[in-house]
Amino acid sequence: MKNTFIIIFIIIILLQIIQIEKTNPKSNPKLEIHAPKEIMNIFKRSCYDCHSNDTNWPWYSSIAPVSWSVSSHVEDGRQWLNFSIWNSYTINEQNKKIKEIFRSIYIAMPPSDYIYFHEESFLTKKERNLVRDWTGVMNDNKPIFTNITEKIHE
Repeated sequence: MKNTFIIIFIIIILLQIIQIEKTNPKSNPKLEIHAPKEIMNIFKRSCYDCHSNDTNWPWYSSIAPVSWSVSSHVEDGRQWLNFSIWNSYTINEQNKKIKEIFRSIYIAMPPSDYIYFHEESFLTKKERNLVRDWTGVMNDNKPIFTNITEKIHE
């Protein structure tokens, strides 16, 4: 039994050799999404760690094998939607992503394992509805917006 713990401990120590690259790529602030202040506050509190180039890497993101999972979540999140480069998306891409935000924020985002470690990221039903209303998805079947500035000034 004692040998088993020693072996596990050695394996965990050796895993620390394999470090992830924790990046926050520089991006042009002009490309960042612009939304009303209350929407931006929600995004920054609950979404930006995985869906922007402004990730706050927590202490446990330095401990393998947890670090591998955190890195994977951030990489996948940025590929799916990156608020830091929002205005580099085409209008069609923005509209598609807005629809995905509308769908995912109601039941899937932020993920429960993220909320477990970041209680402040929990979204109330009111906040979820606020973001969903902001997306404009329920407004007819027209394109959601043709220019991001249209949504800012509503």
